[in-house]
Amino acid sequence: MMRTIRVILIWLYWAVCIISFFIVVALLYLITFPFDKFHRIPNKVLAGLAGMMLRFNPAWHFEIKGAHPNKVSQPTIVVANHQSFLDLPLLYLLPWSMKWVAKKDLFKIPIFGWIIYMTGQIAIDRQSMRSAQKIDELVKPVKNGIPAMIFPEGTRTSDGQIHSFKNGAFKLAKRYNFNILPVVLNGGHQAMPRGEWRPACKQNFQITVMDPLPPKEYASEQELKEAAFTLMTNELSSIRSQRKNIQKE
Repeated sequence: MMRTIRVILIWLYWAVCIISFFIVVALLYLITFPFDKFHRIPNKVLAGLAGMMLRFNPAWHFEIKGAHPNKVSQPTIVVANHQSFLDLPLLYLLPWSMKWVAKKDLFKIPIFGWIIYMTGQIAIDRQSMRSAQKIDELVKPVKNGIPAMIFPEGTRTSDGQIHSFKNGAFKLAKRYNFNILPVVLNGGHQAMPRGEWRPACKQNFQITVMDPLPPKEYASEQELKEAAFTLMTNELSSIRSQRKNIQKE
């Protein structure tokens, strides 16, 4: 009973945050859209929303490693494993803004969908052959210094493991010589797995930003994709082993 009450309070708090930030984002969008071509200003506001959503729970703890801004000083596509609804606010804890690729259905959600539209994120339909063309819309912002953010698995994991990657991010990286920056998330699946609406009361989250992968060092997009996949799966295993050792002590 107490857990249900706690979860209801969290969702009420999140709803208030989202509605409040919608008003701010909408005002900024109306003021800045004539000159802010890539919606940088409204997008930066979402970092505040993410912080308020995540840090409301004092029993949630965050460990961020390797998040040095110089890692995105060159044109970059960030790729991260996709564990949970919480991945989006978690990635906004990084010290740079990004242009996101998100599934089309998210844009249909009242208020939340309007927010991601006004902050300039890109909608794709995973069932459509035109999705690859939509991903090409990332080229201009990336060339203008805004890292792109793609979940290469295409959907949230059902078991907490990293599953096979789709080609889009790596094809774009090879074609335009954009660095691939692997980011490994841990904790989201345990806190709020796919299909679950009740977030865990206590959770430790880890965000590890690895070193960039220059595409010129790989013979093909397949080789680049496999390198990113191997690095990320190994890092996730390492993080979880370390967590188990800490819990045993």
